[in-house]
Amino acid sequence: MIAFPSIDPVAISLGPVKVHWYGLMYLLAFGSAWWLGKRRARLNPGLIKPEQIDDVIFYGALGVVLGGRIGSVFFYNFDSFLQNPLYLFKIWEGGMSFHGGFIGVALAMEVYRRKLGCRYFELTDFIAPLVPLGLAAGRFGNFLNAELWGAPAQVPWAMKLSCEEFPPDRYIDFAGPLCFSARHPTQLYEMLLEGLLLFIALWLISTKPRPTMTVTGFFLLLYGLARSSVELVRLPDAHIGYLMNTDWLTKGIVLSIPMIIVGLVLLILAKREGKNATIS
Repeated sequence: MIAFPSIDPVAISLGPVKVHWYGLMYLLAFGSAWWLGKRRARLNPGLIKPEQIDDVIFYGALGVVLGGRIGSVFFYNFDSFLQNPLYLFKIWEGGMSFHGGFIGVALAMEVYRRKLGCRYFELTDFIAPLVPLGLAAGRFGNFLNAELWGAPAQVPWAMKLSCEEFPPDRYIDFAGPLCFSARHPTQLYEMLLEGLLLFIALWLISTKPRPTMTVTGFFLLLYGLARSSVELVRLPDAHIGYLMNTDWLTKGIVLSIPMIIVGLVLLILAKREGKNATIS
């Protein structure tokens, strides 16, 4: 096992101004999407020009931040919202949801699509490969923040945590000590699967002409499968727990299943569109 390095969440402190690692990871995420978008626009001229990438990232960032916060509140902390609707605006208490951010970006791209004058899935096929590196940065931010830990583990790379790093009242846990035990570093699993490997897969898929909806379909399918697999060893928050009286079904899996289904449907439709284009 490996002792967790106890990283200070504050990266830079200049008097009253404190810059957190997690915030820097968001900047890295948007920066990587901007750079990849510029490169992709130059390699695939036609739909979006390199100078339009700034607008794409702006709309996408709005979708991530607004959707991520709203999704976190409605998917994971709805009781707090019912008790105090102003909880939605307490961003200093943290809380961002990937699935909420995904919905936010999906809506933002519909707004930008109308401005651009293209089909919706033409735009999402373009932006899908830009996303995974940002997801990897976000998951590394979770690791630096010592949050979203997994179940007890015996693997050589398991992380040994203190009670401060693994608050006993924060997670639903299996039998055994809540802290001072080795844990699956599920943030790093997600960084690898949802981030680096998903990026490689989507970038390779997108290097050749594909029927519309193909890249978007693969993004939804592969992300949903990656997230669901990690959720099997990632512990849910204590106030949510496991669903339907199981010891494995989490809110993350429930939210990922529609992505898998829609991804498969889009891939089927894309295959049909490709056949029809070939015939004509």
